[in-house]
Amino acid sequence: MVLSLVAVVPEPPLLVPELATGAAAETAELRAACVGAAVSLGAASPRWIVVGADACGRRTIKPPARGSFAGFGVDVTVQLDPASAAAPIDPELPLPLLIAGWMAAAAGVPASIRGELVAPGETPASCAALGAALAAEAAADPEPVGLLVVGDGAATHNERLPGLLDERAGPFDAAVAAALRDADTDVLAHLDAGLATALLAAGRAPWQVLAAATAGGRWRGELLHSSIPYGVAYHVAVWAPLR
Repeated sequence: MVLSLVAVVPEPPLLVPELATGAAAETAELRAACVGAAVSLGAASPRWIVVGADACGRRTIKPPARGSFAGFGVDVTVQLDPASAAAPIDPELPLPLLIAGWMAAAAGVPASIRGELVAPGETPASCAALGAALAAEAAADPEPVGLLVVGDGAATHNERLPGLLDERAGPFDAAVAAALRDADTDVLAHLDAGLATALLAAGRAPWQVLAAATAGGRWRGELLHSSIPYGVAYHVAVWAPLR
């Protein structure tokens, strides 16, 4: 069995309405797309593997666990499993898992969430190795497994702040959005790691894990949302296997 469904979302804390405050209306479509992706992922499987980038590097975080957005200004708690309600709060739970827990709750999905984290600068080869391992794990599992890939596009689209505008950001994110729409694993696998680092694109490594995890399969992609509200590109997509 291949992965039952793949969802791709960004990781801005402003997805959480309590944190968005004045930006809540401006980000409503992005938020709705992310929750919609979570609903689809929850319908496909109650078990999610979440791939995201974190400065602490490669590691696995298993449920039960809880975290909080307190470090971002509001104490909104999330859990990685229905059984996590009594777990202590981990004040350092990485942002990709905070977003995953929030999405599951917002979608009303009692998901069991396992995190597979990579360094933002993880090499393409290491990303490919992790993706292949996740694909093999899903193929050997008789139960459905969903993959949630968390990461932002380039953060250098902003013309208002000197030093944060890079003209390469536009073509980079246009290519990523098209690849997510078309389920084009080859484009994602060959994203330039050095360019992504220069553009502050936190999603590059997770997207390359996705490319390897789905390579060789036949997928139908759907781009649910793509926008650049604050100089950072946010893409939301769902990939379903063609059987």
